[in-house]
Amino acid sequence: MALNDLDTRHLDTLDRDLGRFSALERATAYAARPLIAPGIALVFVLLAGLGAMLAFGQSSNGLIVAMAAVFGAYMALNIGANDVANNMGPAVGANALTMGGAIAIAAVFETAGALIAGGDVVGTISRGIVAPESIGTQEVFVWAMMAALLSSALWVNLATWVGAPVSTTHSVVGGVMGAGVAAAGFGAVNWPTMATIAASWVVSPVLGGVIAAGFLWFIKSRIIYRADKIAAARIWVPVLIGIMAGAFAAYLALKGLSRLIDISFGMALAIGAGLGLAIWLVTIPVIARQSRGLENRNRSLKVLFGIPLVVSAALLSFAHGANDVANAVGPLAAIVQALGTGGASEAVSIPLWVMLIGAFGLSFGLFLFGPKLIRMVGSQITKLNPMRAYCVSLSAAMTVIVASWLGLPVSSTHIAVGAIFGVGFFREWDAERRLRAAQGGMPERPRPGPEERRRRKLVRRSHVMTIAAAWVVTVPAAALLSALLFRLLTAIGGPA
Repeated sequence: MALNDLDTRHLDTLDRDLGRFSALERATAYAARPLIAPGIALVFVLLAGLGAMLAFGQSSNGLIVAMAAVFGAYMALNIGANDVANNMGPAVGANALTMGGAIAIAAVFETAGALIAGGDVVGTISRGIVAPESIGTQEVFVWAMMAALLSSALWVNLATWVGAPVSTTHSVVGGVMGAGVAAAGFGAVNWPTMATIAASWVVSPVLGGVIAAGFLWFIKSRIIYRADKIAAARIWVPVLIGIMAGAFAAYLALKGLSRLIDISFGMALAIGAGLGLAIWLVTIPVIARQSRGLENRNRSLKVLFGIPLVVSAALLSFAHGANDVANAVGPLAAIVQALGTGGASEAVSIPLWVMLIGAFGLSFGLFLFGPKLIRMVGSQITKLNPMRAYCVSLSAAMTVIVASWLGLPVSSTHIAVGAIFGVGFFREWDAERRLRAAQGGMPERPRPGPEERRRRKLVRRSHVMTIAAAWVVTVPAAALLSALLFRLLTAIGGPA
C-alpha cells in the first residue's frame, strides 16, 4: 500500500507539473499571437528588399534600391490594411460576406487588378506635384522620393492603428509635396494641382453621400414602402443590377482598362450602357425565379441583394488594385528609373518586379491587418443591410464616373466612407419624417430630451469627427513628416 501511495503522489506531482507546462504554453501562445502578423509582414518586407537587390542587378545603387523596395512593400501593406476596407466593409457589415470570405475575395481581385490593369505611368507622382527639374540632382530626387514613400506609409499605418480610413492617394501626394518643399522650396510645388486635391476633400464624400442617399431613397420609395414588396422587387431589382453592371463597366474602363487600351470617356459610357442593358435583360427571369415563395417582408429583400452586393465588392477591389497600386510603388518606380536611366523627368514605367511588390503587399496587408478597419467601416459608422450596402458600392462607381465627367479629382476612400455617411444620415432624416407623419393626427407629445435624441441618432458622431479630422490633416501631416525624413535621410546618406 505504501508503494501505491508513493506512486500516486508521484503521478499527482507529474500531473501538476504537466498542467503548469500546458498553462505556460497557452500563455506563451496567447502572448505571441499579436506578434504573428507583424512577423509575417517583416518577412515580406525583407524579402521585397532582397528581391529588389537581385532584380536591379550588380550596381553601386543596389542598396538604395533595396531600401526603397522595403519602404514600398511597407506602404503596400498599409494600403491593404486601410484602403481595401472601404470596398469590403459594407458587404461584411451587411452580413452578405463573412470576414474570411471578404478577405479571400479582396486578396484575389486586388492582386488581379494590380497585375492585369495596374498603372504603367504615375505622372502625378513623378511630375504633377513637384517638378523634378526644380529639385536639382538625381541623388536629391531619389532621397525626396524615399522620404515621400516612408512618410506616407507611416501616416497610413498610424491612421489604421487609430481606426481612421484615410486616402492613401492624399498621403502619397502630401509626402511628395513635403519632400519637394524640403529639397527645393515652396516654388517647386504645383499649387493649382494641390488646390484641386484639397477641393476633393469636400467633393468626394459629399458626392458619394448624395448619390448613395439618392439610391437608398429610390429603393425605399419603389420597393420597401410598397404594399407588395416582392412584386415591386421583381421590377426594380433587375433595373438596379443593370445600373450597377453598367456603372462598374464604365468604372473599370476608365480606371483600369484604359491603362491597357485607349478608351475615351464617351466610349467608356457606351460600354457601360451596353453591358448594363444586357445584364438587365438577363436578370429579369433570374430575379423572378429567385423571388418565388418569398414572404412579403423586408427580410426577404435581403436575399435578392446579397449576390449583387458580393459581385460589386469584388469589382471594386479589382478596380482599386488597378488604380491604387501606384500609390504603393509609384515613388519606388521613380527611384528605380532615376538610378537605372538617370532620368527623373520622363514618364515613370513600373517594372514587373515592382508591380509584384505592390500587388502582393496589398493582399498581405489586407489579410494581416485589414479586419479592424473592415469592421469599423462596415458596422461602426451606421448599421448596414444588403440594400444600404448595395447603395454604398453603387455610389462608389457612379461618383467616379460623375467626377471624371466634371474633371474633379476624387478619393475612393472619401467616396466610400462619404456614401456610408450619406446612407446613415438619410435614414435619420427618413425616420424623423415618418415619425412626424405618423403623429400628424395625434396629440402633441413632449419633445424628447438631449439624451433621447442622441440615442436615436443612426450615425455615430464620434466616428464622423475622427474621420473628418484625419482627412483634413492627411496631406499636411504627411508633408511635414516627409520633410523631416528628407532632412534625416540626406544627413545620414549624404548627397548621394
